[in-house]
Formats: sequence, structure tokens, C-alpha cells
Amino acid sequence: MHDQIIRATALNATIRIFSASTRNLVEAARIAHGLGPVATAALGRLLSAGAMMGCTLKNKKDLLTLNIRGSGPIGGLTVTADSLARVKGYALNPLVCLPARPDGKIDVGGAVGAGYFQIIKDMGLKEPYAGQVTLQTGEVAEDLTYYFAVSEQTPSIVGLGVLMEKDENSVSGGIVKCAGGFIIQLMPEASLDTISFLEERIVSFPSVTEILSVKADPVYLINKLLGDDAKIAITDTVKPSFYCNCDKERVEKALISIGKDELLQMIKDNETVEVKCHFCNSAYYFTNSDLQRISKIRA
Repeated sequence: MHDQIIRATALNATIRIFSASTRNLVEAARIAHGLGPVATAALGRLLSAGAMMGCTLKNKKDLLTLNIRGSGPIGGLTVTADSLARVKGYALNPLVCLPARPDGKIDVGGAVGAGYFQIIKDMGLKEPYAGQVTLQTGEVAEDLTYYFAVSEQTPSIVGLGVLMEKDENSVSGGIVKCAGGFIIQLMPEASLDTISFLEERIVSFPSVTEILSVKADPVYLINKLLGDDAKIAITDTVKPSFYCNCDKERVEKALISIGKDELLQMIKDNETVEVKCHFCNSAYYFTNSDLQRISKIRA
């Protein structure tokens, strides 16, 4: 099944919902960056969150950036998303390796450690909006829930998950079996009964990946979470993707901006230079004649 995000309301329109199945885009990120299982789980959760949050952007040029920086061995994660739910991102340490938690799950919190969660929204204004909170667990979903409550004053429930399965043909030994999540936010008219209902459902809910491994469908996920009587009304569907808009011209502009001495040293070395995009790991090559041309532009 292809990846999909649904936007919906439920409980007489007192909550709004984003629900996503993102296996394909997370697997694309794993392949592009050669991610190990821990980094796949961590970055996959943030990519899924970014894709759902991207759906809230109103204009085509609006951009959303999610940054996590922590003291753990993964170092940090960065994801950007646009209004079409196209996401890209990277982990600072793509091959971080940690033992599983006592419950057998991948230790994303241990990989991230203590630090901060920052979200930047560039909506074409003079200055982008930036909000930042201290990491609570490093598990991404809990930290995003905390961010919504503290930075945006929006009571929310966030669930995210990435499930790996063994594959002998994979360099890391595993591929993404399923991935996705949900974001539920209370509307101003939500009652105490609505809050109590959600609390009860979350307590008994197994996990995002347990549901998606049965059926990789965001509608199925949210139905399992809220039940048959929640009166779920789907308002929109979006197809998210792992997408990067880098090209050689963009990378060349980055080379123009580096220090003059560094550029001259590259020319002196007389070797073809490889430059990789942080977000998708695509490689671009510049010959000595390319570098000489760039140095003239910079001058």
C-alpha cells in the first residue's frame, strides 16, 4: 500500500486528527542514508511527524523544520517538510548502535539523550517562527506532545512508531516493515468528557506499529485508537513522500559561499571534489575546471 496521511475530525468535531502510514518514505530514507536500525527508528518517527505537521502549512512555499539535538550517541536529527507532506532529513550519526530496551524495543531515547526539540516555521514573513522545548524522553512522540502543550498551547496526543524486520539482502540487516503515527489535538470546545475518553483510549491502545503491522492504513489506525462510536469524519487525504529538491546548481552555490582559501586549496589539490547533500545523501562531483570557474564567480 502507498503511504498516506488523513486529516479528520471526530467526537462531534471536538478533536482534529492527523493519521499516517509512512513505511515507504521511511524505507527510502533508510536506503538513502544507509541508516542502522536505531537511526531508522529515530529519524523515521521524526519524518512521520514532519509529514503530518507539513499538512498544516497553508502556502506552497511554507516550510517546517524539526530539529532534535541531544547528548546521546546519535547526536541529533533534522527534518524539513512542506505543505505537500514532502519530507527529507538526516541523523548526525546514521550508524549509532545500542542494545534494545528491556521491553525489546529500539532505544531511541537512549540514542538521543538529553537536549532540546526545536521547530521552525518559515511562512514567508520577515522572521520565521521558532519554538523550542527541553527534551522530555528523547522518544520523539512524547517530546512533540510536550512541545505542542508548552510552545503552542495546544493540548495534543502524539503516537509515532517504526518497526524493523530482518532482511539478509539489507546491509544493516533490516528493512522497515511499517511506520507511521497520529497527532490528535483538542479543539477549544472539547469537554472534560472528551478528554477523559481520550485518556482511557490511549491507556488501552497497544502501539502504533502493532496496529500498522496488521494493516498499513491510517484510517484503520485511527479507528482502532478511537473506536467505532467516535464519528470520525475524514476531511482530506495526502500522499507523503521522501523528497529532496537538491541539484548540482544548488550545491554549487554552497561551494561559492565557502572560504576563499579553502576553495583555492581544493583547486591546488587538483582532484575531483565530492559534495553530498545532508538531507538525501546524493553526491555531486566538481572537477578542477568546475572549481576554477566557481572561484572566479566568488571573486
